[in-house]
Amino acid sequence: VDLVESGGGLAQAGGSLRLSCAASGHTFHAYTMGWFRQAPGKGREFVAAITWSGDRREIAESVKGRFTISRDNANNPVYLQMNSLKPEDTAVYYCAADRWGTDLHNYQVYDHWGQGTQVTIFS
Repeated sequence: VDLVESGGGLAQAGGSLRLSCAASGHTFHAYTMGWFRQAPGKGREFVAAITWSGDRREIAESVKGRFTISRDNANNPVYLQMNSLKPEDTAVYYCAADRWGTDLHNYQVYDHWGQGTQVTIFS
């Protein structure tokens, strides 16, 4: 496993969670990092991505204004700050890394993945 997510759990609607993604056995300083999520019965959905330098960030429309992606190359590769959470944010959240950063929204170009962390939001 190259990437390990943490910070998921149970939260009330309107609350916040912060997901972290740590590297294991590999460095990802030069990689584009992304977050994706998958709810039961649905496909993998793009959430957010950030290039290796941090100069470009992409956020899905469904979470724009509520979620923020950031990175700290000296420590964990990437974070996802989630505010104003909604029940529809419930999903397994995955961290991913892409060496080339050519198509940030496309999960198929990411070649390193974590095992995911469950986020459950109740109203």
